[in-house]
Amino acid sequence: MTAVEYQGPGLPPLQPMDRSARIDRLRAALGRWGENGGVEAIVVHKPANIRWLTGFTGSNGLLLVTDEAVVAVTDGRYQDQIAAELAEAGVEATVEITITEIGRVLADHLGSRRRLGVESHHVTWRQHDDLAEWLPNAELVPLDKPLEGLRRDKDDGERSRLARAAAIADAALARVLPRLGSRPTERQMARALENAMFDLGADALSFDTIVAAGPNSALPHARPTDRVIEPEDLVVIDFGAAIDGYGSDMTRTFVAGGEPTPEQQRLWDAVREAQAAGVAAVADGAAERSIDAACRSVLVGHGLGDAFTHSTGHAIGLEIHEDPILSARAVGILRAGYVVTVEPGVYVPGVGGVRIEDSVIVGNGGCQPITHSPKQLAPLPA
Repeated sequence: MTAVEYQGPGLPPLQPMDRSARIDRLRAALGRWGENGGVEAIVVHKPANIRWLTGFTGSNGLLLVTDEAVVAVTDGRYQDQIAAELAEAGVEATVEITITEIGRVLADHLGSRRRLGVESHHVTWRQHDDLAEWLPNAELVPLDKPLEGLRRDKDDGERSRLARAAAIADAALARVLPRLGSRPTERQMARALENAMFDLGADALSFDTIVAAGPNSALPHARPTDRVIEPEDLVVIDFGAAIDGYGSDMTRTFVAGGEPTPEQQRLWDAVREAQAAGVAAVADGAAERSIDAACRSVLVGHGLGDAFTHSTGHAIGLEIHEDPILSARAVGILRAGYVVTVEPGVYVPGVGGVRIEDSVIVGNGGCQPITHSPKQLAPLPA
């Protein structure tokens, strides 16, 4: 089998973020959220949502957004950081530095507003009780993933970061793949790939890198071990780089060296066909579950339906697993601007596993892949 050298694109330019437009979208949505006429304000606890709105990356804080104000609350560790990050993001907000007067701050800025939206999927019981104690005159309205709904549609700044992160991952894989035939351990291969991503400009990893060889490749979320990768092994490599918090996600499967066995080739060909069918099904207006169905029907046709044990994909952004989840249970519709993965896989104990994954931007009439590494069973030569 002839190896194909990576010929992907260079690093895409980064487009500016427009966080003021995001805050405007949030304010416009307040009246639609909850029952009985919406909410008058929202308190945001989830760090990824705070970062999406303001650019603040600290580990402690909350955000109050009303029709008139944005109030960011954090502790003294982040006094300088929050001022700098909000200024860089172009966000006008009142910053309050306190750990003992949070209730007073919220009450002062909430004013006469009574219906306060709360992230019910994220707020802890203790946080809810604190809000109820601090704001006895407010009605706490549970909202299920309100910001996550807005975050589905990625703007130009977000898509450019996702595309650059994907390009870094492509280039990193091309750099380290020739090592695969020299019998490294799974852990050594994973560390080499991670180092290459940082060398090429990543500022973080999207998630813990998966390098799973031989019998370990039959474990969908295996962790790298000190097992030596043998030439006859199937090797699943699932990894991603991150830029400004936005991560990429790509999986490729190889035979470490030499020619694949007929069974390895059969599994790989089936997954490659399924993955192509899933990517072809992605488009604005497509039912989310139809992507899963497209992949799954191919594998069922190959007698491998029971070996496909997870959902077909998910959205990516500031979190590596975002809504929508592309599964048989999905009930939504894909829209242009979403960025999702398509990653069918099969896992056969005693033989190994195969997974192939790309990240794509949903568009009108189709999608645009942002991961471009060749899909080939044989790796580049050592």
